[in-house]
Amino acid sequence: MTHDAPLAARIRRALFSSPLNLALTVAAAGLLLAVLPPLLRWAVLDACLAPDPAACRAAGGACWGFVAEKYRVILFGLYPYDQQWRPTLAVAGLVGLLLLSARPAHWRRWLALAWGLGGAALAWLMWGGLFGLPFVSHERWGGLPLTLALSFAGLGLAFPLAVLLALGRRSTLPAVRACCVVYIELWRGVPLISVLFMASVMFPLFLPEGVSVDKLLRAEAGIVLFTAAYLAEAVRGGLQAVPAGQIEAADALGLGYWRKTGLVVLPQALRMAIPALVGQFITTVKDTSLVIVIGLYDLLGSTRLALAEPQWRPFFVEGYLVAALLYFLFTLLMSRYSLFLERHLDSGHGRA
Repeated sequence: MTHDAPLAARIRRALFSSPLNLALTVAAAGLLLAVLPPLLRWAVLDACLAPDPAACRAAGGACWGFVAEKYRVILFGLYPYDQQWRPTLAVAGLVGLLLLSARPAHWRRWLALAWGLGGAALAWLMWGGLFGLPFVSHERWGGLPLTLALSFAGLGLAFPLAVLLALGRRSTLPAVRACCVVYIELWRGVPLISVLFMASVMFPLFLPEGVSVDKLLRAEAGIVLFTAAYLAEAVRGGLQAVPAGQIEAADALGLGYWRKTGLVVLPQALRMAIPALVGQFITTVKDTSLVIVIGLYDLLGSTRLALAEPQWRPFFVEGYLVAALLYFLFTLLMSRYSLFLERHLDSGHGRA
């Protein structure tokens, strides 16, 4: 049935087309009727908006006053209060760059320059120390800006490395192929939390005396190296799905390896790998919450920090709901954008 069918017919087909669908629809409706009324009463009817723990306890519902009181800590961690306009601008700038990059018509060389200049401007906003901005150590960073910085900087640096690893794993040169296989399997064989511990604790031991690397950069390097191994396997799956006839046709035209790969093989492979790639992107965004183990306060860590005061600890559900909503928003947008790309690039994997 097409999208032009009447709405009632589409609903009937989706919810009541078979006895199993009917049973599942009835069960879902019963579950909603059982859950929604008490949830609505807790979240809205009995909720307290006053930033007063005593008033929240008396109300008996959700304490949104906790969010109103601690939202700056949740969003920005320990970043200096009077300088929080800087991470706000940094997040807005990053979102602007992402929106600019979302349109395929903007995929030109100037976009790379925009990311380079924009990345430098965002780093200047967060760190400061130049042109009159006070310096703020990364140890004071936290919340949403740190989560986004670790996620998107990590993905941006990991993706080119992943493409090279995927190509290397399919190389006809035994030494190159063996090195790529060892790298991918080694990094995929350990959990990210172990990588972060290694980057934070063990890596400094191998540096020359007197040389130190910022803890944030060490964590970022660990995320990049770890994520690249998983993205490489997604890209390799796309490479394997490219029809052999396409490669033979490129060979018949006399294209060299790099021109054949860049103009014929990779564009098709990446289109077919979009679902797997976006799935790993989403996983990386969520996995940044593990940096709490090395003393960095991402969005989830900042939420825990906001609950440090004893009078607010009973209202942890409200804080974690806000953090979950922000994670859900970013992952949902990434998922929907992947569907848009599939349809736009006509990869043959689009879903309605």
